[in-house]
Amino acid sequence: MSNATPPGWYPDSAAPGTDRWWDGTAWTAHTRPNTPAPQQPVPRMYGGGGSSGGGGGRIVAITAAALVVVGVAVTGVVLLGRDDGGAQSKSSGPTRSAPLPTATGTAGGDSPATDLTLLVDQLNGITLPIPDGWEKPESTVDKALTMRTTDSYACPGDSSAFCYHGTVTTRTASETDLASAEALAEQDITTAADKAYEENAVGDRIHGGITSHEQLRSASVSVAGRTGYEVRWRVHTAKGPGGYVQSLVFPSTVGSESPVIVRYAFDAGPDGPPLSLMDTLTRAIRPIDDSETSGGVGSSVAP
Repeated sequence: MSNATPPGWYPDSAAPGTDRWWDGTAWTAHTRPNTPAPQQPVPRMYGGGGSSGGGGGRIVAITAAALVVVGVAVTGVVLLGRDDGGAQSKSSGPTRSAPLPTATGTAGGDSPATDLTLLVDQLNGITLPIPDGWEKPESTVDKALTMRTTDSYACPGDSSAFCYHGTVTTRTASETDLASAEALAEQDITTAADKAYEENAVGDRIHGGITSHEQLRSASVSVAGRTGYEVRWRVHTAKGPGGYVQSLVFPSTVGSESPVIVRYAFDAGPDGPPLSLMDTLTRAIRPIDDSETSGGVGSSVAP
């Protein structure tokens, strides 16, 4: 059984009052103010009062039961902490000076993180509703947080590979000196187009490569109450109908407010999602635990 600690926000002992993002293998540079979980009320013990031994007996019984539970817990820790050979097990948790993360330290809780109708980006603090006929795969080659159409087809440029009519990914902008959302979007649109229609993540030209493109939009846009920027292209390919790609950039709603990039790739032609769905999804982006929309929980978006 794996002891790997799941990705999430955890207290950083090197910076009191701060949470740091653990990506599942290492600490990252992303931080936010600490948001401790609410304390549960402590049950009141029975009072002794003036009763004739009833209250006192109950206190003794509760104390004894508590000691038994503690003893069992300690025994369990000792047994679970060793493997079958008697050697102490090693955890694959983080090596930073911060305490080892625990599942109860993650942000977002069980909802909306486990909501099957939402794509939840805990690192960047946003949610996107998953349209009808779309899914969020457990893993992708790109390793970006992804949702895509459930129907796939043989790629026109490589029949041994599978393509999807629509794909949306979210990621944090990295390895860039550009500060403005406009500059980042204008830079990222070429990468978004290349990854969708030039070559896939393993180098296959699944659409025969891009032959030309036209810019359809370049404008400021409001995203989750913040000012962002989007650039949209119509892409023509050597094989197949080509498609539409869009790069949307805006500040994260949490922590250091690092720029978030949402990439859209929709096939052109009758089988692709309607282009208006890009605008619908952009308007539906919400901060996690948004008080007015419950982080997007329960929303439904038709393709």
